[in-house]
Amino acid sequence: MPKPTLPGQERYVAPIDETPLAAVDSVQVDEAPASQWKEAWKQLRKNPMFWVSSVLLTILTIIIIAPGLFTNADPRFCELSNSLGPAEAGHPFGFDKQGCDVWARTLYGARASVAVGVLTTLVVALLGGLTGALAGFKGGLSDTFISRVSDIFFAIPLLLAAIVCLSAVNNWFPDRGFWGGVLAVVAALGLFGWPQITRIMRGSVLEVKNYEFVDAARAIGASNQRNLWRHIVPNAISPVIVTSTVSLGIFIVAEATLSFLGLGLPFSVVSWGNDISSAQELVRSGTSLNVMFVPVTALVLTVLSFILLGDSVRDALDPKARKR
Repeated sequence: MPKPTLPGQERYVAPIDETPLAAVDSVQVDEAPASQWKEAWKQLRKNPMFWVSSVLLTILTIIIIAPGLFTNADPRFCELSNSLGPAEAGHPFGFDKQGCDVWARTLYGARASVAVGVLTTLVVALLGGLTGALAGFKGGLSDTFISRVSDIFFAIPLLLAAIVCLSAVNNWFPDRGFWGGVLAVVAALGLFGWPQITRIMRGSVLEVKNYEFVDAARAIGASNQRNLWRHIVPNAISPVIVTSTVSLGIFIVAEATLSFLGLGLPFSVVSWGNDISSAQELVRSGTSLNVMFVPVTALVLTVLSFILLGDSVRDALDPKARKR
């Protein structure tokens, strides 16, 4: 006989038709599982910072591709009679000390500055990602050698090393032109900027290579090389993408710093760093501050856009960040 229920111990059991647990717990076994990048895109679409940075970077891309849509002035056409002249029709921010249009030089200067940032980021990501993947996957002597070499380069300050390298290059090839100047800065920054990516990639590979799907691929006959490039690297590259996105803005600032010191791009190349360097004496005198503030504002907005994009990508690719 069932045990009698005392007062206050009654239990209510709902009818089965009122508890549709089957619909709640159902799983679509026919659908392919969502990939990491698909889930990341779902998170990115919900992040306002991603859309803000995307709009700013889209505008920047249009300016780089077709600066003539925003101005009819030639950035290299200068008249001393317009030196430090005020704003007028067709020249919304006036003229610099040489009589060049400030707005036109800011628009056309985006090409060189962003080109340095993008190319340097590609070099650093490829070199650091390759060395980090090999160190983390191979281990042993390979890991020790790559780690110690990266420690040596990591101990060298990036800007100091770039200053030394570019000083030598300027003595050997003073007139390098646009692409010669850009590639020289890219080589100087990329040569000493890869150790951070190597460390990040190495740690990520060390974690991913112990996952079960790697053992499963090895069990069905996948070679070490296939396992590394087909399974481990695609699942370990997320931190590298995040760091590279943020580093792109840092490299743009580094180019502007080197050009400001007179060691980056040649003065014949229109860039934000060269324009800021040319306007520094105006800041000390307190006159025509717009000559410096216009390229500085463009530089700040560009770097801010890449940092916001990097933060958005980090939040989308990091499951722990999504939980927070």
